Amino acid sequence: MARPRFSVYAALLGAVGVISFASILIKLADAPALVIAAYRLGIASAILLPLAAAARRDELQALSLRELGLSLLSGALLSAHFVAWIASLQHTSVASSVVLVATNPIFVGLGTALFLKERLPPSLVAGIAVSTLGGLVIGWDDLRLGGQALYGDLLALAGAIAHSGYLLIGRRVRRRTSALTYVTLVYGTAALLTLVAALLARAPLTGYTPRTYGLMLLLALGPQLLGHTAYNWALRYVTPAVVAVVILAEPVGATALAYAILGEAVTPTKALGGLLVLAGIYLAVRANGALLR
Repeated sequence: MARPRFSVYAALLGAVGVISFASILIKLADAPALVIAAYRLGIASAILLPLAAAARRDELQALSLRELGLSLLSGALLSAHFVAWIASLQHTSVASSVVLVATNPIFVGLGTALFLKERLPPSLVAGIAVSTLGGLVIGWDDLRLGGQALYGDLLALAGAIAHSGYLLIGRRVRRRTSALTYVTLVYGTAALLTLVAALLARAPLTGYTPRTYGLMLLLALGPQLLGHTAYNWALRYVTPAVVAVVILAEPVGATALAYAILGEAVTPTKALGGLLVLAGIYLAVRANGALLR
């Protein structure tokens, strides 16, 4: 069923506004990356599970093995995305992390070519090249700060790749599955996997300040339940590349908030690298024809 374009894009832009606060909340929380991700996903899943059991029980029981398997794989990719991205924020700046993790339109385009066997147009190749150059510029600036910042940049890129797979799968499953059913399975799977990873890493799950617990609760209620769920809802009506290009507004919001709240400066080199990354993504999305669909 088609939705009015305004309602879809309003939901996506609202989601961007909420998710822009995620990196700030993570920076302020005094807990390891795995613990933050486990709480964020666990709280969201605990809220969704009874709702889905009451409202979507028949749909959950009628899911095909293929749809169930894809949903579980999407959950695994979401877990990998959060673990890598949240860890990146503990090694590099908010500006570098959110710009690099927003390169997922590039990987969505590549994934479409690889899995759908579509030819990569020259403008998409150019977009990939420009974005890669921007990443190298950001990496060079962070290299002068030490290996920790560069390591954080690589983690952010890994998070972008995982997030791209999550978007591509979501588009496929959401064609026949409600948003509530899908996000309950995906968030629940991601929560379990992240919790296992935290236990294997022997990260302490308790003993934090009330402030840190409150920040993790806000992450679950805002960026996760409102932000990511809006993205997944929209995937039924627009392509993953459209969702990915709307997400490009997040680095702008997050960087502005980091400057205002955390006092993080944006160096000229980092700003140039970020502009190149965003320009490359813009070229890639235009090549993919995403905004015309």
